[in-house]
Amino acid sequence: MEPVFAALPFEEQTAEAEAAGSAALDVSGLSKSFGSFVAVADVSLSLDVGERRALIGPNGAGKTTLVNLLTGAFAPTKGTIRIGGRDVTSLPAHLRIRQGLARTFQITNLFNSLTVLENIALAAAERKGEGWRMLRMNAFGARALERAESVMDLIGLTRDAFIGVGELPYGRQRLVELGIALALDPKILVLDEPAAGLPSEDHDIILTALDALPGDLAVLMIEHDIELVFRFASHVTVMAEGKVVSDGSGEFVRNDPKVREVYLGESAR
Repeated sequence: MEPVFAALPFEEQTAEAEAAGSAALDVSGLSKSFGSFVAVADVSLSLDVGERRALIGPNGAGKTTLVNLLTGAFAPTKGTIRIGGRDVTSLPAHLRIRQGLARTFQITNLFNSLTVLENIALAAAERKGEGWRMLRMNAFGARALERAESVMDLIGLTRDAFIGVGELPYGRQRLVELGIALALDPKILVLDEPAAGLPSEDHDIILTALDALPGDLAVLMIEHDIELVFRFASHVTVMAEGKVVSDGSGEFVRNDPKVREVYLGESAR
């Protein structure tokens, strides 16, 4: 498995798309079938610049498959994906990264032999195509180190800066992966269960980091912890059996009878 920042260098979204006021991410009629099994069925959504959105649903709802479609891990059976107004449906994952899309994963995906600082500084340097050269020289540039230190301070990793990632508890490794994504300074950040492996008392660390993100950064978070979702997101999309069954504000979704039926149940009351 490749590290989360392997397929760089990073390329900014085009100024033309930004000037046109395009949505950060726009999905239209997206579907994915595996043989006769339909994992994602005719999903459409738009993520605005600066929006904080959560994607929730029961196990098997199609959330991870949808994210894999958005990030280029899977090719859709049909439908269109646009980043900043540009059609990226046929682009591979590394070219979507160059358009400003960063992703974290459910399972940690790190260089365990490197320190926390080195992992995050490598991502910051590789944004400009310099990470691997600096790693071979064992010398990161001042800007990469400054960015890494800022990110570590933001998400509570400063005390772990010189510890090998492989020596950290799993929950702390989750924070390192978040730090790597933030070091890329993306336009769109996709968080695949960022609190997985973290005790509930540490969820504020994640929320503090997310609250400090730039206002023009669009964030899509997939998360099973419903309270974390409603604390974070201004907009919630609910999936079940591969389809969007509810979409709106946290308050709307929390009180939607369809959501109670397919996902939240008694916890919504």
